[in-house]
Amino acid sequence: MALTDLPAFDTSAMDGWAVAGPGPWRLPHGEEHAGILAGCPDVLPLRDGEAVRIATGARVPPGATAVLRSEHGTVRPQGELYAARHLTQGQDIRPRGQECRRGDELLPAGTLVTPAVLGLVSAAGYDRLRVVPRPRVEVLVLGDELLREGLPHDGRIRDALGPMLGPWLQALGAEPVGVRRLGDDAAALRAALEASDADVVLTTGGTAGGPVDHVHPTLHGLGAELLVDGVAVRPGHPMLLARLAPRRYLVGLPGNPLAAVAGLLTLAEPLLRTLSGRPPADRWGARLAEAAPGHATDTRLVPVAYEGGGRVRPLRFHGPAMLRGIASADALAVLPPGGVDQGGQAELLGLPWQTGPGQATNGSWQTGRNGGVR
Repeated sequence: MALTDLPAFDTSAMDGWAVAGPGPWRLPHGEEHAGILAGCPDVLPLRDGEAVRIATGARVPPGATAVLRSEHGTVRPQGELYAARHLTQGQDIRPRGQECRRGDELLPAGTLVTPAVLGLVSAAGYDRLRVVPRPRVEVLVLGDELLREGLPHDGRIRDALGPMLGPWLQALGAEPVGVRRLGDDAAALRAALEASDADVVLTTGGTAGGPVDHVHPTLHGLGAELLVDGVAVRPGHPMLLARLAPRRYLVGLPGNPLAAVAGLLTLAEPLLRTLSGRPPADRWGARLAEAAPGHATDTRLVPVAYEGGGRVRPLRFHGPAMLRGIASADALAVLPPGGVDQGGQAELLGLPWQTGPGQATNGSWQTGRNGGVR
């Protein structure tokens, strides 16, 4: 709610002269007088036929009927101001309360606090805001085979998820609090989960049933509540979601990079939105520029790039261990079992750094019922 009128007083919208009544106008203090500057506390009233210099943002004096712009006025030697253009009542004056009145609702509860929101509420008189904080997320990278630097060698591979997840979580509105690399150590995983004070713990790998997949046994040992244990989606089917405490969660991502992305967008993002009080993401779709085969029984996620005409084209390099496709993608297409024919419609999962449907080049996207596009 606005704590003050905006503007809080009649304000000059331009550099020039505040004038009262019809011209020409007298300048009682002379042309060299600095006039009224922004922030001046005391402003003397004007009488009809008088004018005074005024700066943009300065308080308009009582009695003023308009502001004459500097480029539209001429001061003659005898100290009279003449207008080169016709002035209308109230011209270039921002009247008190033009933007809002004290007590007006500026923004509803649940609004995302953007830089523009911070500017508005500051102008409206606020020093502090009551907010829902960003969820704090800790990332635990599992896997003895992962290297932190250099080239793959001796059966070991580079860790692609550790460098990726922190910035991705930040783009989703979370506050990453750290990335820890634990290898395949069940005791270290349990100790890390017991010690973590993050709202969400994100693990990579170890969610299947192999000999060094310790996530399930560790959750069982901690008495965690398993909310989602696998999803019928490719890639990403071994993902999981568990509740560690009333307001603490674990999202278990598969170790393959594109499968992990699938878990980020389908489990982590909705959870983070809920914890931060944000509404669900809009659902939207597009037609496929070419056919995309699907899995026999599961939903399939495929990186796609926007094309003209409200269409998207599936990209190559979409295997569960590949990031080349998603690195060039604008979204992920959600393909039902059996796939989608050329020209068929597919729902899209947007990426947090893309502008979404606005990427279309010919304005052919159509707004859906919930503000998304179809």
